[in-house]
Amino acid sequence: MRAMLIANPKATSTSRRVRDLLVRAFSGDLDLEFAETAHRGHATDLAREAAAGGYDVVIALGGDGTVNEAVNGLLADGPSPKAPALAVLPIGSTNVFARALGMPAEPIGATRLVLEALRAGRHRRVGLGMADDRYFTFCAGLGFDAEVIRVVERRRGAGRRPDPTLYLRVALREFFTRTDRAHPALTLERPGHPPEKGLFLSFVVNTAPWTFLGRHPVNPAPRAHFSTGLDVFAMRSLAVGPVLAAAAQMLLPGGRPVRGRHVVNVHDASRFTLRADRPIAFQMDGDYLGERTEVQFRSVPRAIRVVV
Repeated sequence: MRAMLIANPKATSTSRRVRDLLVRAFSGDLDLEFAETAHRGHATDLAREAAAGGYDVVIALGGDGTVNEAVNGLLADGPSPKAPALAVLPIGSTNVFARALGMPAEPIGATRLVLEALRAGRHRRVGLGMADDRYFTFCAGLGFDAEVIRVVERRRGAGRRPDPTLYLRVALREFFTRTDRAHPALTLERPGHPPEKGLFLSFVVNTAPWTFLGRHPVNPAPRAHFSTGLDVFAMRSLAVGPVLAAAAQMLLPGGRPVRGRHVVNVHDASRFTLRADRPIAFQMDGDYLGERTEVQFRSVPRAIRVVV
């Protein structure tokens, strides 16, 4: 079985020693090619080459951003039964996609499970989301969450480690000092439904949880699943009271959707558009992708084979 292991040397918890151990672990079972990414978007190029070269599996060693790039490379020509399967070895700061699949949040345990699955021929097809022409695995967002990620990425570029406390500090500062909490910019448009206007933020979710705060899942759309369409969580107010009430519900166990008169919930949507009346921050799978005034979303069922 031919495999390409794509490693991000800049991922949060990576090291040369860990990479060498993983390469040796897989080399006994696979005809393995090892490739390191050198810049943003490189994992997409490498995965596209693996798909064109007839590889059987691509192993993504990195965080959610590396996984997203690998997925977009594997599906560059669209979903296909001939595309290589994807295996994930998480070494990022959050690893939402891997954890949503039931994988351990560290690479050694994940390696054992992936090897067992490869030997047994176990795969699972999962649905993905698509924002304009790019796939995402677990979430996309317009507004506040993307603003936070934009600042965190700048801090990471300056050498800061992206732990949960950094996200919390940045979120609090952005919310109270920089985010426009007076003028909603977003409108949600769905075929067959009246538009939802006056939205301040929107999370587009392909699985639950949306993210993790350390070990704790954060669930604005707990009914989201890889086997259904996309879910949307949005808010019509960024006043402190409604935001605190929504955040508290996201952290509660039990899998109940967030409720409130300022909350908008959409479940299992196949297609919709988010429009903004001014440029607004946009993120996908935890990577900041600039500002947008319109993004078209759609669900892509059973888009990719994942080794689990």
